[in-house]
Amino acid sequence: MNVTTSSNVSRRDFLFQCGAAVASVAAGAGCRRLDRARHASASPEKLLFTSHGRTAMIHADGSGLRYFDFQVANQVTWQPGPLLSDGRHMIFLSMEERRDGPGRPFDKYYHHTPTHLWLYDFENDQLTEICTRDRLAVFYTPALLLSDERLLVQVVRDEGGQIFSMNLDGSDARAFTQLGEGLPYGLSLRPDGQRVAYHLASPQGYQIWTSDLNGADKVKVAAHPDFLYFGPRWSPDGSWLLFQACRFKADPGHDWSDVCMARPDGSDLRMLTQDQSMWFGATYGNPETRGGGSNMAEWTRAGRILFPRRLPDSKVPWEYQSNRPDVDHFNRDFKPDLARGGTEICRLNPADGKMESVTSSLPPNWDFRASESSSGKWIAFCRAGTGGVPELNVMAADGSASHALTRGWEERGVDHPRWLPRNT
Repeated sequence: MNVTTSSNVSRRDFLFQCGAAVASVAAGAGCRRLDRARHASASPEKLLFTSHGRTAMIHADGSGLRYFDFQVANQVTWQPGPLLSDGRHMIFLSMEERRDGPGRPFDKYYHHTPTHLWLYDFENDQLTEICTRDRLAVFYTPALLLSDERLLVQVVRDEGGQIFSMNLDGSDARAFTQLGEGLPYGLSLRPDGQRVAYHLASPQGYQIWTSDLNGADKVKVAAHPDFLYFGPRWSPDGSWLLFQACRFKADPGHDWSDVCMARPDGSDLRMLTQDQSMWFGATYGNPETRGGGSNMAEWTRAGRILFPRRLPDSKVPWEYQSNRPDVDHFNRDFKPDLARGGTEICRLNPADGKMESVTSSLPPNWDFRASESSSGKWIAFCRAGTGGVPELNVMAADGSASHALTRGWEERGVDHPRWLPRNT
C-alpha cells in the first residue's frame, strides 16, 4: 500500500493527486469503464464493517473478506467515513492511543486523543492524509461530506465542540456552528445536497436542527424538555426528517426511545411508536469484549423505516449505573442473570403506521444496526446473544435467506455495517 502523510500538500496539489489516479486509468477509454460496470453488476454487493478497532470489507454472500491493514505508525483504530461521488475514494478516520482512562475522565481527556483523516483510493490501494493544513485541534472527526471538495468536520477543544466546513486539505476552515451552542453531531445531508440536519447536545437538551450548507438559515425542528431528540435522517424525497425521542429522565442510560418524524420546518411532528419501543443505546459483549453505540432508525429506498424493536419487558445485560458519576461514557455493570428478552428488526410504514417483524429468533437475540443495500435486495444487521458479541448477518429484503457472515476480528464482534455502491 502507498501511504502519503505530507502535511504540506496544497489544496491544488491535493486535488491534482486525487485526479491523477482517475486520469491514469483513462487511457484505454470507455472499454475499461465498461468492463468495470459489467463487473460491478455481476459481482455480489459489498459492505464495510468495524471490528475491534479495524475496518473490513466483505461480499453479501460471505466471500471476499478483507481487513484493511494501513500500517501507519501510532494509529490504534480505523473507521470508515464518507464516500466520494466517484465510488472509488473514501475518507477514513484513525485514532492514536486514547488519552482518557482510569483517573482521566472521558469528558476532560478523550478529545485530547490525536486523530487523523485520510483519503483512501480503493482501486490503487493508496492512502493520503488530508485536513492537515491550518489544523485547529488534535481531535478531528469527519462529520459530513458536502461535496468532493468540501467536508464538515467535528473539532473538539477544551472550550467545547464545533463543526467547521473546510477544504479536504484542511484549508479555508469556516465555523458551521458556534461555541456555546452545544455539541453538534449525527449530521445528514438532504438528498438534493442543499440542507443539513443534525442533533445538538445543547444546554437546553438534545434538539433537532437544520441549516444551509454554511450553517446559516437555521430551523429548530424538535425540542422538548422531556425528550432527548437524536439521529435525524432525511427521507428519500427530502420531505421528512426521521429521528428518535428518548424519555431520558426515566431512562438515564438511554436504552430505549420512540421513532418520530417531522417536516423539515418542524411542523407535523409524529410519534410513530409508543412505550419507548426502539433499542437506542446498544450495548453488547461481556467485560472482555464489551462495546456499543447509539442505534439509528434508517429509511429504505421505498420510504419505509427499519429499526430495532424491543420485545415486551426486555432488559439489557449491561445495566446503567445512575447512582455513580459517568467517567467513561459507558458507566454500566454486567448483569446477564437479570437480562431478558431481546430485539427484532422491524419495518414500519409511516404512511399507515403498520409494522412487520423482519427478523425473529428463539431464544431471543438482540438484532440491531439494520440497513438496506444500494439495490434494495438485501438488509444487513448485527445479531448478538445476551452477553455475546455481535455477528454480521445479511438477509433478503423480505426477511428470508438470512445468513451469518462473520463474527469479526478474532471473533471479537462486528459493528456498524454499511453497504457500498455497486461501483466501489
